[in-house]
Amino acid sequence: MKKRMITALVAALFLPHMAMADSPFTSITKAWTYSHANTGVTSEISAYDSISNTIWVAGVVGVDVLNMSNGSLVQHIDTTSFGSINSIAINNGVAAFAIESSTKTNPGIVQLYNTTTRALTSGTNTITVGALPDMLTFTADGSKLLVANEGTPSTYGARIGSTIPRVFGAAAVDPAGSVSVIDMNTRTVAATAGLNGVAQSGSYIRTNTGMDFEPEYIAVNAAGTKAYVTLQEANAIGVLNLNTNQFDRVIGLGVKDFSLPGNTIDPSNNGTVNFVSANVKGFYMPDGIAAYQANGQDYLVMANEGDFREDDGDRSAASSVGATGDLTNLRVTNTDSSVGNLFAAGARSFSIRDASGNIVFDSGDSLDKKAAELGIYDDARSRDKGVEPEGVELFTINGRTIAAIGLERTLKSAVALYDVTDPTQASIIDMIVTDGDLAPEGIEAFTFNGLTYLSVTNETSNTTSLYNLAAVPEPETYAMLLAGLGLMGVSARRKANK
Repeated sequence: MKKRMITALVAALFLPHMAMADSPFTSITKAWTYSHANTGVTSEISAYDSISNTIWVAGVVGVDVLNMSNGSLVQHIDTTSFGSINSIAINNGVAAFAIESSTKTNPGIVQLYNTTTRALTSGTNTITVGALPDMLTFTADGSKLLVANEGTPSTYGARIGSTIPRVFGAAAVDPAGSVSVIDMNTRTVAATAGLNGVAQSGSYIRTNTGMDFEPEYIAVNAAGTKAYVTLQEANAIGVLNLNTNQFDRVIGLGVKDFSLPGNTIDPSNNGTVNFVSANVKGFYMPDGIAAYQANGQDYLVMANEGDFREDDGDRSAASSVGATGDLTNLRVTNTDSSVGNLFAAGARSFSIRDASGNIVFDSGDSLDKKAAELGIYDDARSRDKGVEPEGVELFTINGRTIAAIGLERTLKSAVALYDVTDPTQASIIDMIVTDGDLAPEGIEAFTFNGLTYLSVTNETSNTTSLYNLAAVPEPETYAMLLAGLGLMGVSARRKANK
């Protein structure tokens, strides 16, 4: 009997690893879901506070503070008297809120809250920044808080003439896009880094859309010396030198060729999912970005969502420039497209680039195809940007670097998990698909009591869900367990021989 028990224990130890041979996880389990319907918060961005063991969820009207253990509401913080909140970041017991003015072209503010009292911090707690602060992040050492001021115009520039591709003039009121660098020791703006006149490199930087550069998202390198800022509509990133607090350069990200093998798309929302090689190129136009190191080098992971102007003035159906067949309804950028030369917004993928902006990996058509395989691909979005990879979060587990990619446009909430330990050989592990949730906007990874968790904020369903990612035990742990089982076996034999 005891021999059979030992055999069963050994099998139990090894079966999970065998079942998920390419995965660092034995299981991925939803711990809880919270609906923000009662507070009115739009579930957009979350941040974890280890001091109070709470998850802070921001969206438009305020912040919901949730108990990490069970997902219950601890407190709702109403920010409507100050404006609309767009983002949140937490470091060392301080929660920073990015709040845009009720007149979005006016300067916004950053407010600082104590995560224990959940009240504004003592001392300076409100800092004026640029127009429409859309995202913010602390440097790893907490000494600086970087704020992406998107500076969206109130009315976009008008079309000039009737040329194809179209050309748009400057907007009448267009606040300069910038990054505010806040010194957290003095709680003052140490610098406002602008993008006018910054040296440019790379290719396909879009500047004729009737708006200036609009910072979207920020990632800081491990050394804390560089910040990489997505300029989504411009199809570029800005490289911010954190020693000088000035942009060194703007890098154009090029385009993706959807006619190449492995880059197929479904360009038509006709009720049938059909991936084809199309004579179309896609601007990468990343939204979320994250930075990490591999072999001593910095790499950037970008979710290539794609985006048009808020008024869609730079968007047209491909038929407007002579496209026929499956490409007729494909939405293209009319500032770049002409007859036989179509450009779409977004690459329907995520990419890994080096610190100079050179692409070392792209997921090709794997995100769209995986969604189709799982029955969650939304064909109604085919003419737009496919599954629209939007958010990205990086975390490590058992020495492996994992990228979580949120897909905004699927029939159910979907987060793809990729092993990106080797930037040139990234591979898909799994896709978290959840009933009842829809449109993941933000992803936050953290550890608690040695376990890894993902907080996923779903904008359309207005829910926040927490997932527990149980790790495969490391080889040393297996060895210790087997050694213990071996001693059990010896003890059992001795007792049997008595």
